[in-house]
Amino acid sequence: MGNPRISGYQSPRFPGTITLIMLLCTALLAGCSRPDTLATVQAEGVLHVITRNAPSIYYKDREGSTGFDYELAQRFADHLGVELRVRLVEGNSEILDVLDQGYAHIGFTGLSMVHDWDGRFRTLANGLNSGSVVIYHRGLEDRFDSLETLASQDITLHTAAETNHLPHLEELQQQFPQLNYRVHDGLDAAGILERVESGELPAAVVDANELALNHVFYPNVKRAFSMSDEEPVAWLFPISNDGSLYQEAQGFFEQIEEDGTMAHLRERFYGHLDQLGYVGALTFEKHVRDRLPEYMDTFRDFGEETGIDWRLLAAIGYQESNWRRNAVSPTGVRGLMMLTRNTADHVGIDNRLNPQQSIEGGARYFRQVHRMIPDHVNEPDRTWFALASYNVGYGHLEDARRLAESAGRNPNRWLDVKEFLPLLSQKEWYSKTRHGYARGHEPVLYVQNIRRYYDVLSRRFDLFTEVEPTAVANSNNGELKPPAEILDYRTTRDTLPEEQETSLLLPREMGITPPTL
Repeated sequence: MGNPRISGYQSPRFPGTITLIMLLCTALLAGCSRPDTLATVQAEGVLHVITRNAPSIYYKDREGSTGFDYELAQRFADHLGVELRVRLVEGNSEILDVLDQGYAHIGFTGLSMVHDWDGRFRTLANGLNSGSVVIYHRGLEDRFDSLETLASQDITLHTAAETNHLPHLEELQQQFPQLNYRVHDGLDAAGILERVESGELPAAVVDANELALNHVFYPNVKRAFSMSDEEPVAWLFPISNDGSLYQEAQGFFEQIEEDGTMAHLRERFYGHLDQLGYVGALTFEKHVRDRLPEYMDTFRDFGEETGIDWRLLAAIGYQESNWRRNAVSPTGVRGLMMLTRNTADHVGIDNRLNPQQSIEGGARYFRQVHRMIPDHVNEPDRTWFALASYNVGYGHLEDARRLAESAGRNPNRWLDVKEFLPLLSQKEWYSKTRHGYARGHEPVLYVQNIRRYYDVLSRRFDLFTEVEPTAVANSNNGELKPPAEILDYRTTRDTLPEEQETSLLLPREMGITPPTL
């Protein structure tokens, strides 16, 4: 992901461009009214958006700005042929005020379409649905699975202000008068989650999407039940503007829903979040604390040498062996990165049980596998394909891509190809492929697990500066780094030996007999 095009905020009411002045003059000379909102945006060359920091909406990482709504808005701005400018404010009330005054074209609040907007805005579903969910601290003695049991136990629910939850709570309190809740003006969803994690708050209500993005970082937070049905999340357009920009956005959303772009964004931000349950999260945290420090410098060194984000290498290593230097499988793969003998020979590794050599070999092998993925496959899909190839073999990945293409799906998109990899275990499908049978479910789970481990490591550690584990709970305001351009092509594009295709086609599976190539 490249650097975003964001600059200082400028009111769209005063574009100050020659093009817009000419447009206004033309309209006046023609006896027409002022240009509509869409024409104004295109004449000025800027789409103004107002929002707040939230993992599900907008935030910044080392590569720049990201978030589901931000990525969607950037594509809409590209569609219009204009620059995207984002202004950040503290909360939703400020967003609504800015929209009311006409100082932004679109607002992102994370609130739903069914929220009471009092006729102030046009609302457009952004492609995500979410709802209110009740959570509690895992150590709570009296657990609950419904509002009836919650109300009967005299437990106060806590929630952040300016959310979708308040209307639901008010309505439910009429049904259950003994239901108590408290609104915290100074907290966001991440702050609520952190306090439930610590036990300071016994129970709370949060947005389902915010919980999905952050749940892995709070292993002591348990989801109880949904308090509301899922509702579409809204983009807000000021009613004071005409509907031209709104209608253009409607058409754009229909287009990207049809061509798969919307599904691709949903998969990118939410498609891997159901991995790493409570036990897995606690175990991973323990291993980050106890095992990773011994190998962190090695991961950094060979990440720098090969141009791979060291946190991705570490995530691969954890998926392969749980960072155990002496790991050995019944099929002969071994070491921290679980290299086959053929792979170790190919990358020049003598002792697979030596953790330094194993990490070096895994880094070099993954670099080569990544370079085999066609250049026209964009990130982050290119990295997900490389991970699948690292696990099951490049030949099987290509078989799945061909199956996807023959079914009219996009062979360059992980969202599509991951649906066809499991078919490689079924004779009716693998009999039609070049490389035959494979346990196609394994690379799908493999990639999803690594993506989740990478998320956690990205949250825990800056790319170049270590972050102490004790500081994590209060860092980044609960923001989550999603997959981005993980590999830096500038460092070692030409430093590795030429690939030997037959060697790289050997599968990296767990117990799969290599097919005849």
